[in-house]
Amino acid sequence: MLPADMLFASGKRIAPSDKINVAAIGINGMGWADITAIMKNPEANLVALCDVDKNVIDRRVAELGKQNIKIANTYGDYRKILDDKNIDAIVIGTPDHWHCKIMADACSAGKDVYVEKPAGNSIAECDAMVAAQKRYNRAVQVGQWQRSEKHYADAVAFVQSGKLGQIRLVKSWAYQGWMASIPKKPDGTPPEGVDYKMWLGPAQTRPFNPNRFHFNFRWFYDYAGGLMTDWGVHMIDYALLGMNATVPKNIMASGGKFAYPDDAEEWPDTLQTVYEFDGFNMLWEHATGINGGPYNRDHGVAFIGNNGTLVVDRGGWEVIPEMDNSKPKMEAVARQLRVDDGLTLHAKNFIEVVKSRKLEDLHCPIQAGAHVATVCQMGNIAWRTGKKIYWNKDANKFTDADANKYLAKEYHNGYTMPKV
Repeated sequence: MLPADMLFASGKRIAPSDKINVAAIGINGMGWADITAIMKNPEANLVALCDVDKNVIDRRVAELGKQNIKIANTYGDYRKILDDKNIDAIVIGTPDHWHCKIMADACSAGKDVYVEKPAGNSIAECDAMVAAQKRYNRAVQVGQWQRSEKHYADAVAFVQSGKLGQIRLVKSWAYQGWMASIPKKPDGTPPEGVDYKMWLGPAQTRPFNPNRFHFNFRWFYDYAGGLMTDWGVHMIDYALLGMNATVPKNIMASGGKFAYPDDAEEWPDTLQTVYEFDGFNMLWEHATGINGGPYNRDHGVAFIGNNGTLVVDRGGWEVIPEMDNSKPKMEAVARQLRVDDGLTLHAKNFIEVVKSRKLEDLHCPIQAGAHVATVCQMGNIAWRTGKKIYWNKDANKFTDADANKYLAKEYHNGYTMPKV
């Protein structure tokens, strides 16, 4: 995360009439990192902050105040931001279960949107988000910032050059050694200053539990999809891009709570998922409490071809040749290191498109973000059903009734899923 003193780091002066007024909704974690990156662009003008936790708002306002930056408007209810006709664009950094509703409402209100990943918290939400963007013709960028990094684009270009030979298997993974067990905690009272009812929104009403709040929300069924959607959307995204893949024909998954069987997390801490596409398989793996992933990397994507394997992660990419009688089938490529800052470039791309209205220039439009989120949701559904499940592309659903029960998540507390 960038320090607050870099928010407005630029020597270029922009006339007030050329400014893009931006507001941020959900500013505790990545939402703050996103708005920090966006505000490095001199055209962007931060005018409002929104969070259901007043403690977070007060902390951010204080950080900005140290830089003599005053925010006129702060809110606990995102709808007040959407009512403000002077706001041009919003950043959504809320928990996953709010992404779809706020994005669709923002598009309807004429706002452009930068929404954190994963796009939707279900396949149905992903579809609704794509439909909302299309109907209202807004710029919607999903926060998969790896799409703005040069070394990832270079790796994909090499994969698609054909030099690796036939690629029959693609591996993608995230081994998260930093993730310790989440001890169970009793239900309690929300902290003072937290609008817990608003935090829940369309999720099922439950007593407040500190394990489900802020960062750890992502490990529970109601609000997110565990590591599959948290890291999977980054890694699987490049597996799909490299192979020009759409959706799999079938999916099967195996795993469970093997590392921490008795802790609070609901999603599996250890998982392997196999996706079958035309001509190749894709394997997703994740594990918490372990760093020793494939190729000695804790995350990455490997394109395994008959001539060699390309391995890419956030630090760079390389090619490892296959050997035939001790002779390499192709020339090795030494590790090509990362050369740029993807988040900064991703935010800049969003602001440029908000200005130009050339929506096709977005590095990760909602269509792309929804695509990979859908594939990740498919993996979770395969795990929850315990079956090998088949996707009917024409019908946009599974052939299995049990799997189709997970296509959408029920909305609660008077909220309804956007119908576009």
